[in-house]
Amino acid sequence: MKRLEDLSLPSDVKDMSVEELELLADDIREFLIQKVSATGGHLGPNLGVVELTLALHAVFDSPKDPIIFDTSHQSYVHKILTGRADQFDTLRKKDGLSGYTSRAESEHDWTESSHASAALSYADGLSKAKVLHGEADSRVVAVVGDGALTGGMCWEALNNIAESERNVVIVVNDNGRSYSKTIGGFARNLDNIRSQIASIRIQPGYDEVMEQGKRTLKSMGWVGERAFGAFKAVKDGIKHQVMPTQMFQDLGLKYVGPIDGHDVGALLGAFRYAQQHDGPLLLHVATEKGHGFAPAVNDMADQMHSTGVIDPVTGEALGKVRPGWTGVFSEELLRAAQKREDIVALTAAMAGPTGLTPFAEKFPSRFFDVGIAEQHAVTSAAGMALGGLHPVVAVYSTFLNRAFDQLLMDVALINQPVTLVLDRAGVTGSDGASHNGVWDMALTSIVPGIQVAAPRDADRLREEFREAIAVNTGPTVVRFPKGDVGPGIEAVRRTPGGMDILVDPADGSRAGAAGGDAPVDVLLVAIGEFAGRAVEVAESLNADGDNITVVDPRWIIPVNPELVGMAAEANLVVVYEDGVIRGGVGSALNEVLSTAEVDTPLRHLAFPDIFPGHATREELLEDVGLDAVSARESIRGWIEGLADRD
Repeated sequence: MKRLEDLSLPSDVKDMSVEELELLADDIREFLIQKVSATGGHLGPNLGVVELTLALHAVFDSPKDPIIFDTSHQSYVHKILTGRADQFDTLRKKDGLSGYTSRAESEHDWTESSHASAALSYADGLSKAKVLHGEADSRVVAVVGDGALTGGMCWEALNNIAESERNVVIVVNDNGRSYSKTIGGFARNLDNIRSQIASIRIQPGYDEVMEQGKRTLKSMGWVGERAFGAFKAVKDGIKHQVMPTQMFQDLGLKYVGPIDGHDVGALLGAFRYAQQHDGPLLLHVATEKGHGFAPAVNDMADQMHSTGVIDPVTGEALGKVRPGWTGVFSEELLRAAQKREDIVALTAAMAGPTGLTPFAEKFPSRFFDVGIAEQHAVTSAAGMALGGLHPVVAVYSTFLNRAFDQLLMDVALINQPVTLVLDRAGVTGSDGASHNGVWDMALTSIVPGIQVAAPRDADRLREEFREAIAVNTGPTVVRFPKGDVGPGIEAVRRTPGGMDILVDPADGSRAGAAGGDAPVDVLLVAIGEFAGRAVEVAESLNADGDNITVVDPRWIIPVNPELVGMAAEANLVVVYEDGVIRGGVGSALNEVLSTAEVDTPLRHLAFPDIFPGHATREELLEDVGLDAVSARESIRGWIEGLADRD
């Protein structure tokens, strides 16, 4: 029989028996535990879809039948079955295997974004294209989690899919969780249905009838559709006695389920039925996140949704655990809520990752998890603000992209005091293009009346968050990066307008060899965590005889008028930021300087017009010249260029 090391194409599993597939599932599960424990990654979700993915590839013909994962962090088994098992030592590393589907890796990968709730829209569009190309008989398969179904975009797509006769197969991978437990009325309905699997199995006579059905099939020798039809009739005769459901049928979708997502035989039967069915079909598959790995199953926080490097036996994290930006925010939010009863907190299915779990435990009536629905979260927050509350909406920076219209039109247009806290701002690293948070400054900078803060260290995060929630005239944003908080960076002085001067060679503060009355040649504007790098660069250049002043604006949008005055006195302005160059802080400052008729040259150290891939944070920064060494050389070159022109 074929084992994991024999697999190179999806077709390799098509002629395997149920028993062989079950043994292969064991191999794959052990492979995932060993490999992901060493690299980090989305372990729990992939352990839950081993049998499901095997059955999909055993029945459907990828890539002719596209299989789209929502979200594609659950595609590791798919990668194994499509010839990439030998690359798992490079998972989420630079130039290695992506943690999500990647069109550059394989023809079997159709999409790349890891933002939830999009797969059904992709499937709707792909199925329309197939019809127009004369391929109406092929299938488009979308594997969508129950958590993703809390996002409105799924229901917009279902509205279109349900009215069609196109062959869209919707596989609801229902494990009752996204990062944490799935919430809302829809989730409650699915949970009621899912719970019937256990109920069905304890019905009197169930096991005897099931065994009788299997023996009957074996004695008759039937295969394929006829065998499945006979067996399903026996099964459904019991199941529908205890589990009626109309939720999806009322939309116009044929519903099959719930199916035990770890029963290979049941999955094969259901998918073979779907392969023959004409028109849209929804298969409800109940799985267990982390299945087969006790430390993941027993992890009540998120069942090892995403891990760093862990012990493959105990599941315990390896390496040092240091204070993180998220923890600092979490503590400050609690302090604020204890003082102000109008403070409420919202999240989009990510209470743990965004640091809101302690708030939810302390103030349950003031905490709101809206599911994977960032758009709804922001507009709901606007409604809360209209009602006299001060909402704090905590999301990853990358997910603010999805709620830009709501921020612009539902919050800012009517000047509502909503504070957005953007975790994982800037480069996040190993999660790749759709998780790197390099767009938030460009997006928020064009919102009229918004105020955006970028703290450089833990003390500034606490301080700027307090300032943000004190604003009652419109929206505020506080952004901070992923990972550990570095050491505090004390200011030489604070200006009357609230900016921090970190290096000032004019008075000898941190000036190295340059000091006294030397003129300021370069004004280095440091944004957020890049302040530490900016200080390092300035001290190095100043030690060589240059004159670099480093300023942290603290509040980066709108541009502080004091910054305009400082720029007018400099020979060169450099903005050092961890966002995209187009529309970021450098662009905003450049526009203000132009309006003020300040002609001091301005240069940017920022991300070019690219989608940053997956690698470590430092590798990505080095690739685009944003590490301290590269930044120093860039600034030195600009200084020399100015001197040559003089």
